[in-house]
Amino acid sequence: MFHKAGFACATAAFLAGGVSDVRAEYLFDMLFGGRANRGRVEQQRPPQPVQEPVRRKPVSVPKVAAPSYYNYQPQGLVRVDFARLAASIAKEAATQVAAEPDGKAETAVDTDTSLQNEANAVAQAEPEKSAFSVALAGLEGFDLYTEKEIAEALVAHYEAHPDFVWVSDDSVNERARSALRALGEAESYGLSEADYRVSVPALSEPGMDEAERAKQLIRFEMALSARALRYAHDAHSGRVDPNKLSGYHDFPEKPMNLTQSLGFMANMSEPGRYLEGQHPRNEEYRALRAELETLRAAAEKEIVVDPKTFVRPGGTHSEFPKLLKIIERDGNEAFLATYGELLKAHQGSDVYAQELVPAVKAAQERHNLKPDGVIGPRTVSAIAGESKAARIDKVLFALERLRWHPSDLGTTHVMINVAAYEVDYIEDGKPKLSMRTVVGSRSNQTSFFYDKLETVEFNPYWGVPRSILVNEMLPKLMRDPSYLDRNGYEVVNNRGQKVSSTTVAWGSYGGKVPVSVRQKPGPSNSLGELKILFPNKHAIYMHDTPAKSLFSRDTRAFSHGCVRLADPRAMAAAVLGTSVDDVAKNINSGDRSRPTRRKIDRDIPVYVGYFTAWPEAGSSKVVYHGDVYGRDERLKIALDKVSDLRAPSS
Repeated sequence: MFHKAGFACATAAFLAGGVSDVRAEYLFDMLFGGRANRGRVEQQRPPQPVQEPVRRKPVSVPKVAAPSYYNYQPQGLVRVDFARLAASIAKEAATQVAAEPDGKAETAVDTDTSLQNEANAVAQAEPEKSAFSVALAGLEGFDLYTEKEIAEALVAHYEAHPDFVWVSDDSVNERARSALRALGEAESYGLSEADYRVSVPALSEPGMDEAERAKQLIRFEMALSARALRYAHDAHSGRVDPNKLSGYHDFPEKPMNLTQSLGFMANMSEPGRYLEGQHPRNEEYRALRAELETLRAAAEKEIVVDPKTFVRPGGTHSEFPKLLKIIERDGNEAFLATYGELLKAHQGSDVYAQELVPAVKAAQERHNLKPDGVIGPRTVSAIAGESKAARIDKVLFALERLRWHPSDLGTTHVMINVAAYEVDYIEDGKPKLSMRTVVGSRSNQTSFFYDKLETVEFNPYWGVPRSILVNEMLPKLMRDPSYLDRNGYEVVNNRGQKVSSTTVAWGSYGGKVPVSVRQKPGPSNSLGELKILFPNKHAIYMHDTPAKSLFSRDTRAFSHGCVRLADPRAMAAAVLGTSVDDVAKNINSGDRSRPTRRKIDRDIPVYVGYFTAWPEAGSSKVVYHGDVYGRDERLKIALDKVSDLRAPSS
């Protein structure tokens, strides 16, 4: 009797063309009763046309694109519409005259675009306001360029208040001098003085007539108003719009009523104090300003090592002798007692000899680096420091980035500095907790934003982000649909029902897979014992991890974007205002296969920051960090573009 399994396998081989022509003929005879029956079968089957085999297109694996960096384009400048200003003032004056019962209604206001005509009309209508009105004629041909919102605020203010702010008695007043002093100190805040420069008119020149004097004063008036508003805006919000840098930057607008700001300054005796008050009001900003002043006054380092130096034991590098000299120079008594003679013996050599490895490792340990003996950028930066110019740039970038944040960071807050791979918990203005973190890799960068803490979740599910599901898991699932079922994941359809991963046609939906995937709580869960949530569109949060070994590394950019904590129980206890023992009880109580939550009942901001220069928590000492994502260079390009755009403006 012919075995069914053998029949199935043989038929499959035959249909698939997996046997030779001779064996195929034998197989046909065996199945259909020999050569006699073969003829009858062939007679019953009409001849079939020869068809080309169907060529199926290979299934393309979709990708969810990561956020991108943009070609930064600063806001363009516009010419202030002084004709509109003069026409508006003239129209208002005419309206008021027409309403007077003293027979002046016949006075007509010429609505010609000539500023001189507008000024004359207003002067005739309201002689008591003739100084400002007559001076308006001096704006004829005056091209003042500034940002659009500033140009609009300028016109709006003077339409409502047609009078001088910075001029009194045909001269520059004390209010103007106060503002000019503030603008002149812009560099001390990390701004560019050239962006706010205003020429003070030389009114004492011999032969200057009244008309020329009025023209100089009105132009000074408008220029100072425009530059004071630019300074106020830059101090309040920054020179660069962070959200135009990349998709990783996500900051809310910092609204500012510039018309109101000019009104404030018009009624202040010292508007310079108002301008200075627009800068961030936090200790970090003050510490960075002090560091900037110190750096600018300091001499360049005696020994400057190329920050890109890289050399392993046994290798050679021209910068290596400089590094050895710094290690010897900065070594304490105990260090030099052990390694001093060794360092002297190799002085001037560019060969990294094996016997020097212990000395280099000891130097790395003194700077809290992993003592691996390999000299790379982080070791060079820690031991030799960066050049004065590089440190100044990092402080300038940090000052700019702080302007994107709230002026007051809050007396209690969490600061995650991605560039430093660290997180600090500040309570009542004092550092209470600091720890190492693991952050997003260069290809899965942690975004730059701020939010508020909401919840701690114990024994959490890990909801697999769409990007990971599509980019990393989908190729595996197209080969092996049972992959998720076998590896501790749950698949949930759009009706909230759990389904087997084998029931999903993974290759049929492209990047829009109609299910969600989550990893069950447990020892292998990617989030470990807990996560601390501050819900945001980037799906970023702080959490535990089973991969503890990564915290011992100097460079800790390994995650998919979330922030892994070296001591998650301590952080959870801090933000909940409880003890670590209490957190442990929450983790261990009940069914550990089911998540539980506790709401954070205090208002605690969390800043997911990126600062390559930053004061140590509780100290004014500024520490410098590597630019793991290359964001400093992109910010520098943006700032340079802003300066180039503003340079020709007057």
